[in-house]
Amino acid sequence: MTATYATIKEVAEYFKVSVSTVRNWVRKGTIPTDTYIKAGETYRFNLDLVEGALLTAPEAEPSITRPAFDVSIYNRVEENDQ
Repeated sequence: MTATYATIKEVAEYFKVSVSTVRNWVRKGTIPTDTYIKAGETYRFNLDLVEGALLTAPEAEPSITRPAFDVSIYNRVEENDQ
């Protein structure tokens, strides 16, 4: 099976982040060196390996956070139902 390699711009588009975010991930090691090929200043990323690395990275934070659940709203609804 042959791996398909993507440019840094394609990686950014795939994960819906900026190119600078992908560069930061590379610099911090969030995207490990075994997931891409570097020739000079050119990078080619194996998307499957990058995705796997990002899913298991302990320091990876979700870009979208859920709002905190407001218990007081739940309590008011419950009181009105009685």
